[in-house]
Amino acid sequence: MNLAITDVRLTPILVADPPLLNTQGVHQPYTPRLVVEVVTADGVTGVGETYGDTKYLELARPFAERLKGRPVSDLNGLFTLADQVAVDASRVENAVDVGGLRGVQTADKLRLSVVSAFEVACLDALGKALGLPVHALLGGKVRDAVEYSAYLFYKWASHPDGVTCEKDDWGAAVDPAGVVEQARRFTERYGFTSFKLKGGVFPPDEEIAAVRALAEAFPGHPLRLDPNGAWSLQTSLKVARELGDVLEYLEDPTLGTPAMAEVAERTGVPLATNMCVTTFAEIKEAFTAGAVQVVLSDHHYWGGLRNTQQLAAVCRTFGVGVSMHSNTHLGISLAAMTHVAATVPDLHHACDSHYPWQSEDVLTERLAFEGGRVTVSDAPGLGVELDRERLAVLHRRWLDDDGALRDRDDAAAMRVADPEWVTPSMPRW
Repeated sequence: MNLAITDVRLTPILVADPPLLNTQGVHQPYTPRLVVEVVTADGVTGVGETYGDTKYLELARPFAERLKGRPVSDLNGLFTLADQVAVDASRVENAVDVGGLRGVQTADKLRLSVVSAFEVACLDALGKALGLPVHALLGGKVRDAVEYSAYLFYKWASHPDGVTCEKDDWGAAVDPAGVVEQARRFTERYGFTSFKLKGGVFPPDEEIAAVRALAEAFPGHPLRLDPNGAWSLQTSLKVARELGDVLEYLEDPTLGTPAMAEVAERTGVPLATNMCVTTFAEIKEAFTAGAVQVVLSDHHYWGGLRNTQQLAAVCRTFGVGVSMHSNTHLGISLAAMTHVAATVPDLHHACDSHYPWQSEDVLTERLAFEGGRVTVSDAPGLGVELDRERLAVLHRRWLDDDGALRDRDDAAAMRVADPEWVTPSMPRW
């Protein structure tokens, strides 16, 4: 068996994205993703996926060259290699992450987001070579299926006039009735039993009404609200007090660990985050201050599946819950999320996933939600197969783009509909 990496293929693509609203603006009609393939000397190919914006591509290309000749099993070496790749300071200085919803970007965060795709690809290839599923390489699964939550969004019926894009059949959701109807469709199509609403879009009272409507329509079902730090401390306290009796947790109501700690202390409402704890270095302050009761991991920016397991272990040590964050992603990432989630012992909250919103994929067969869960594959590797024809189509779309969509920018997408739109300063309310 020859596990040496002989080739690495990077395929940037643009995938259709519905007009989902957040505090920064609206999703563009297409979003960039990067598909990574590593090929061993024995002809085994492993696949991974991450963000496809230009700054990630610029780092992924030299990193891929350094991988050739190294064993696919050298997972620890990926981080050493990443440190050797320079990051253009202009790409990260005072910049925000994809969508503007995860705080300030740093060179280390950028590297970890790139490493994550290569780690998953290497694990996929290693699993195929050994005849083992990825979850076995991670120590073995403790559950046969992973529960996911319906990810609800305020949404327009379609992208602005004149924008060519894929159409969807979800319709609009811009008020409590629309949010409840969207939740019903999620339940009917996928069997989800918990619901998360992306907030920070409308004034807080309107979003409180939407959550109350969900609680009435789905009594006893776990509910979450995530305004991505759009509220002031006082607004966060108000919303937490008004919805504390129906929320499973409130996610990132306000920016910064000190403010989060105050909301948690003064309301007793569990707080979740994917904004103030996104690296291991940020854990100490947040946990000792009691600012966070649930950390939403995302293997894309924690540096992969094994780092996600390490995060879960730290959370368990401090009595902090753990679940998973999601951004726009395809089936490769969902498969990776499912494998690592299957190995985490104390996963007491359903994971987030955008996957139901994505009408396009690069797999020969879409992953399925049954009863709100994804079955953990026992096939070698991730258990997924690339559809090369479809991958080529989505790559052609990226090649044909004039550059306007190769970097996600929710504010720019909003300005297509409202030329006067200015990215809101935080707190927005």
